Amino acid sequence: MILETREWGSGDRIAVLIHGMITDSSCWHEVGPALADKGYRVIAPDLPGHGRSPAPAGDLTLRDAVRLLLDTVPAEPELAVGHSLGGVVLAAAVERLRPARAVYVDPPQRLDDGGHGLEAAIAFLNKRRAARNRETLLRDRPWWPEQDVRNEIEAALRWDTTATAKLLASAVGRDLAPVASVPSLLIRADPSEYVPDDAAVARLTAAGITVRTVPGAGHTVWYGRLADFLSAMDGWI
Repeated sequence: MILETREWGSGDRIAVLIHGMITDSSCWHEVGPALADKGYRVIAPDLPGHGRSPAPAGDLTLRDAVRLLLDTVPAEPELAVGHSLGGVVLAAAVERLRPARAVYVDPPQRLDDGGHGLEAAIAFLNKRRAARNRETLLRDRPWWPEQDVRNEIEAALRWDTTATAKLLASAVGRDLAPVASVPSLLIRADPSEYVPDDAAVARLTAAGITVRTVPGAGHTVWYGRLADFLSAMDGWI
């Protein structure tokens, strides 16, 4: 199975963009062209069970997601960017993908299902999907541009919550923090649920990860903060 992708640009350098949970490759509709303007050919896959990529039959594990990613995008890209769940997938794939540089955008360091099991996780994700409606998004994320609101609503309708719950279950309790096997940058939201304090930043810094924060940004850091997000990647793109 090959994942569906969106592409921008035709440069000699490859950039791979890996989206987070609920959304799909449409979330990069501003970032992709911005990188293409810098000379990249940008490839953004839809993770399994997201966007136009179906979930494989049976279980879906983090290892499966990594395999599908590696089967879809070229090895040794100049740049790989992973947001949230996409950052988890990138961290698990990075030693085999071998990008020249890796950028992790507000990724979780650990997953916890509270011991409630798969069915409870599916029910929780279904609630998350139901909350991806216009009224809730405009109330909770008033800085999001209109196009991002529309994209997120449409992506949520395509999202396979059961497949994602299985993927998350395969990673519960594991240390998911990225390892600096290649030059690595982590960009935080402000505030960040997943890299919440100085202690978390210090652990990542000690592991060789450069950490930067985009002031005032939400979890999808570039939504409404594109210029600040690209500025945070100075020296990496």
